[in-house]
Amino acid sequence: MTRLNLALLAALIASSLYLVKVSYDSRRLFTELDRMQAQALQLDTDFARLQLEARAQATPLRVERVARERLAMRSASPAVTEYVNAPAAAASAPEEDRP
Repeated sequence: MTRLNLALLAALIASSLYLVKVSYDSRRLFTELDRMQAQALQLDTDFARLQLEARAQATPLRVERVARERLAMRSASPAVTEYVNAPAAAASAPEEDRP
């Protein structure tokens, strides 16, 4: 009878220790899940902000202003357009020889 009691006591202690371990793991995983959800929300917010900034940076008016100021570009017009004629040798070459 005492052997059975000792075996049951050992099983009770083992199951209690296992329950404590599982509870600890559950709490740890829950806090990690909460932290990851907060991080995902922060990343979504950052992504939306960056998309808004990208749309603001790509407006046609801003692109044109940057092209004029930083790159010293100007609008194309017939007065400033330069046409280049292809050399006669390249124009008469067969299609398979062209790159």
